[in-house]
Amino acid sequence: MATFDDFQKLDMRVGEITKVEEFPKARKPAYKLWVDFGEEIGIKQSSAQITDCGKQVIGVVNFPPIKVADFSSEVLVMGTYSEQGAVLIEPQQRVKKGDRLG
Repeated sequence: MATFDDFQKLDMRVGEITKVEEFPKARKPAYKLWVDFGEEIGIKQSSAQITDCGKQVIGVVNFPPIKVADFSSEVLVMGTYSEQGAVLIEPQQRVKKGDRLG
């Protein structure tokens, strides 16, 4: 079972999707994403089943990068898998890029 101390190790921030490209080399249908997490973190790459450019999202920014086909995914964009497909977790209102989830 995870502890509260484990949870506190995660650095979850608000970012804005700034660029989306098709990703035909991914095993599961996905897109390449570029997410801007503000001045401190900068722009990071991810891969997900979403295409919502301009949307603010929550991402875990302190996981090590993983390779998805020939693409380096540097953050984990948070969402749910539902009957509607992938649904992003996002702030209720626009906030500053890089704000921490806590």
